[in-house]
Amino acid sequence: MTAQALARPALEQVWRWLDTVPDPEIPAISVVDLGIVRNVVWVGETCVVTITPTYSGCPAMTVIREGIESALAAHGVDSVRVQTQLAPAWTTDWMTPRGKASLTGYGIAPPAQQVIDISGISRKAASALVVACPHCGSRHTRLVSQFGSTACKALYRCGDCKEPFDYFKAH
Repeated sequence: MTAQALARPALEQVWRWLDTVPDPEIPAISVVDLGIVRNVVWVGETCVVTITPTYSGCPAMTVIREGIESALAAHGVDSVRVQTQLAPAWTTDWMTPRGKASLTGYGIAPPAQQVIDISGISRKAASALVVACPHCGSRHTRLVSQFGSTACKALYRCGDCKEPFDYFKAH
């Protein structure tokens, strides 16, 4: 093993640092828990971080890239390359359980269904979803609008606590 390899932080440590980078639109969830960070490797002296946007036109990608670069620079990683990978397309299935719990704690209902089954075939249900209210836990909720505060969310209202809330659409 070279002295250069010994001087580089372990990949596990880099992942922990990346886990502190918040999503700019939903700061309660990290880019790691959201499933945007797909891979981290060392290529010589450069830490290469591969990210997949939640959708190809996501306006937050520049801020996410800068957040990744800043987080790693704060820990002495001077050479960072953030590269975008569009395929396979990002899916809410890549969110971690901790990330989904963070969404709920933030007042956003996490995806209520899995999009891809183990064979890799889309199985998005056509039936009406039952979405639990992130405020009171009630499942007595209804869709108000397919469009919420951002393109990836829908607007729901709870029939029990009467509060409106965003639902992070499965895709």
